[in-house]
Amino acid sequence: MTESINVLGGKLETCCTSPITGFYRDGKCETGPQDLGVHVVCAQVTEEFLAFTKSNGNDLSTPSFSFPGLKPGDRWCLCVSRWQEAVDRGVAPPVILAATHASALKFVTLEQLSKYTDIS
Repeated sequence: MTESINVLGGKLETCCTSPITGFYRDGKCETGPQDLGVHVVCAQVTEEFLAFTKSNGNDLSTPSFSFPGLKPGDRWCLCVSRWQEAVDRGVAPPVILAATHASALKFVTLEQLSKYTDIS
């Protein structure tokens, strides 16, 4: 298996393992043919983003089954299209570039992503 690359051209780093994220639930924002949502943007979710995505039909904050629900500050692999929608609405969460898959660059630019990297 080929090593996945991040948007900076380096090895794709882990986004989060607690809670476990990623389309393949391996902690990384990996993607493949089955990932129709293209879950490749590693973001640190905010209260504003969680409210936005919930209002658009994707409730990430409410626990269900084995999903603990996200709280502000958690990292999660987001669909690139949902992240772009959040940018357009002014509620985009910060991005972790080293953990964001290079395939995100098919949809957004590195410059766009880099504007949202100021996290503590």
